[in-house]
Amino acid sequence: MKHKKRLYYFVILILLVLFGSFLYFKPVLKTMVVNEFRDRSYEKLVGVYDEKKDVPSDVINNIKHVSIKWKSFALSSNRKALQNAIVENKNVLITIETWPSFNAESISVLDEVLKGSYDKEIKALANVANLSKGSVFVRWNPEMEVPVKQYPWQYQSPSTYIDAFNYFSVHLKKLAPKVKIVWAPTGYPGDSEFWPGKNNVDLISIVLGSGGEKLSNIYPSNLTDLDKLRFKLHRLRFMDKPVFILSADGMGNVQKTDSILKKIEVERNLYKNTIYSSENFKEPFVNNQIRKNLVLGVFDPMKKLIDEPEIGVEHIFVDWGEIQRGEFLKKFNEIITRKHDVILTMEPWKSTSNLLDPNVLQSTLNGKYDKEISKLYSVIANVKQTVYLRWAHEMEIPIHRYTWQSQDPVVYINSFRYFMNFLKEKPKNIQRVWGPAGDRGSADWYPGNDVVDYISIAIYGLPDKNITDENMQEAFSNIFQRKSYRMRFFNKPIFITEFGVKGSEKYQDRWLIDAAKTIQNDKQIFGACYFNLYDNPKAWGHIKAPDWSISKNSLKKFSSELKQSFTLK
Repeated sequence: MKHKKRLYYFVILILLVLFGSFLYFKPVLKTMVVNEFRDRSYEKLVGVYDEKKDVPSDVINNIKHVSIKWKSFALSSNRKALQNAIVENKNVLITIETWPSFNAESISVLDEVLKGSYDKEIKALANVANLSKGSVFVRWNPEMEVPVKQYPWQYQSPSTYIDAFNYFSVHLKKLAPKVKIVWAPTGYPGDSEFWPGKNNVDLISIVLGSGGEKLSNIYPSNLTDLDKLRFKLHRLRFMDKPVFILSADGMGNVQKTDSILKKIEVERNLYKNTIYSSENFKEPFVNNQIRKNLVLGVFDPMKKLIDEPEIGVEHIFVDWGEIQRGEFLKKFNEIITRKHDVILTMEPWKSTSNLLDPNVLQSTLNGKYDKEISKLYSVIANVKQTVYLRWAHEMEIPIHRYTWQSQDPVVYINSFRYFMNFLKEKPKNIQRVWGPAGDRGSADWYPGNDVVDYISIAIYGLPDKNITDENMQEAFSNIFQRKSYRMRFFNKPIFITEFGVKGSEKYQDRWLIDAAKTIQNDKQIFGACYFNLYDNPKAWGHIKAPDWSISKNSLKKFSSELKQSFTLK
């Protein structure tokens, strides 16, 4: 009996020791688990979008997808498995993931790449890849643009990701020239912000049914399979590279994807000279115009600032009903009488019936509002002053404040082109303005260089409607840097047609001085127009709408700062 009792206690002691060891060595075990080579067939290649036919036709049916997570000794410990995959398969797609070690979770893996911490792994990868007699495609740190915390390289600045990607690509290509480098977004809105440039990219991959994308609910997800793939490929229209289409967890197959691609090709061919024209893409931004002066204006319906000598342009918003009732003509002529230029934002929604048209973009294309458009042009084309004509602004924000928001970008682009090309010949006094807010994915709605003279973005200090503290507002310079970066594909000057800040006059002055310095230093900016009013209360729910209005004294301080570097028009 004593023997059994001692054995019982001994077993309990062993179990306690094992449990304690597990807790103590849990981080190490975690490292061992993630330092893995594995089959990645759960992300299957189901299609290739390749207009130039650069990818061999047999790749889809003859490719092995594997992955390696790089931590300490990751590649070294799995070299044999990777070598077997490369030697035994004609084509191999290798997804590389860089992870921090268990005791360095706060370290940026992208910074570590740039420091050379993975150089040995890159060299070892190259040596193994060179054994291949077929094609080796290397896909590095995928789905970087999805705003979730699935991978350690997400939620990093685009510039850091781009630098790290190019570092990896250049080093691997130098050691293994035949390797094909794959830039690997999932195809989520905003992926173009992470585009590293064509020099170090051979192919692009996107993912259908991405796990990370499922975790994010910012953008509409109730799309057809056709639109899901169509939108993903549309977002890549500025990157002239073949696209691997991967399907996660059986979300697609080769036959289904091929059928969808044929439908997409029909649309692409239909708009090959407009939406999908190579002329829409200029890399990098080159400003062909020389800024000699700055247009300074206000949206000021309460008429508190319009008579100040610094003001040279006034902003008005117009809907169908105002054109139909003649109210637009009255407002427009008042500005012309003051000898000011005009920023005219066409908001194509309310008519005299005061009913919203949920399909206003398509209705415009169908000719429903031709009379109103004709009447508008008859007014604005016969004056000496410059008219900055802006159509259906802030289209890219994933909300439904306006009926033209969150719509099909192809329909939006065609409606923009229809509106701007309504007259056979553009009047000399009209400057066409494309007006996104400057938010994530705004490049998807760019209508083409041939119909855009200026790009406008909106800059408001309040970052979120749940924040009421004026000191929590973001600086003009920070917002401009982020939003103007998203315009880097487009060779157009910028007109900031809306900007504003709430709060005490002291705070507003400080914010506006920062704005003035930013405008001085950035030669892309040709105009700035302050929004001198409170925002629409309906857009803010139970929160009091911010009042962006400033005093005459604040305007003078702002304009005085601007005058230090150039003349105001």
